[in-house]
Amino acid sequence: MSQLQQLIDEVEKALSGKREAIELAVCCMLSGGHLLIEDLPGMGKTTLAHALAKVLGLEFQRVQFTSDLLPSDITGVSVYSPKSEQFEFVAGPVFSQLLLADEINRATPKTQSALLEAMEERQVTVDGKTRPLPSPFFVIATQNPVFQSGTFALPESQLDRFLMRIAIGYPSAAAERQMLKGQSGRNRLNDITPVMNLATFEQWQQQAQGIHCSEAIYDYVQRLVAYSRSQANFAVGLSPRASLALLQCARCWAMLHDRQHVLPEDVQSVLPSVVEHRLHEPSDQFGQTGTALCQQLLQRVAVVA
Repeated sequence: MSQLQQLIDEVEKALSGKREAIELAVCCMLSGGHLLIEDLPGMGKTTLAHALAKVLGLEFQRVQFTSDLLPSDITGVSVYSPKSEQFEFVAGPVFSQLLLADEINRATPKTQSALLEAMEERQVTVDGKTRPLPSPFFVIATQNPVFQSGTFALPESQLDRFLMRIAIGYPSAAAERQMLKGQSGRNRLNDITPVMNLATFEQWQQQAQGIHCSEAIYDYVQRLVAYSRSQANFAVGLSPRASLALLQCARCWAMLHDRQHVLPEDVQSVLPSVVEHRLHEPSDQFGQTGTALCQQLLQRVAVVA
């Protein structure tokens, strides 16, 4: 068993029966991207983020997003120091290796936008000065369904900065029985131990870059992207950023399953998580049709031309 599978096993202690969701989350981090977890409250979204930070030994900060949260509450602010008679920058929680943006869509768009530069450029500009963020830097954001009260839909520009979006779903009957007996994921977080250090994880990230993709895989990815750009029921087609994300996640998915080459099944396995939040129909204002459009891609785009 590889270290990556051991890492997934360790996280599963806190989120029993949700191995696929955990594998997708690890795949996202191996790809160096940010993760959006969308589900109902109480499904274990925050627990998953805590567990991932713990198994990798990452410096971790959590921000509860609310309607009165300000951008400076995330990035930091300059405060006047009487001792030095100068303004000194007090870093915000974004200056961490893993930032958990909890219930991100409960904050206003102005506050949500404070993360745009951080997520794309791995830096923050405050008072005209640009400050680099720690390396690595991951954002794991959770959001409640947009039909719930008190939420603000994430704009497309911010959704596109999340490499993947996943859902956890209801627990199995066996897992829920364990919770009822007092063995909830939060209680089991204390039992999780780091599986690998950051240097080892970065080696796995580099190894993923070397997973082989055949010309047939490149062709398949391009056909998927081209189809999304040519159909009238797609409001917008997949961007070049999306096609790069799809290929990188497919490489990491293949590596997670002990393969040194990408299969079409790897592309199909990660496709929903990579593209659903980037797709919607022209009449859909809340991005609820991405799942159906993704299924259309899977069903109508041939694996082999």
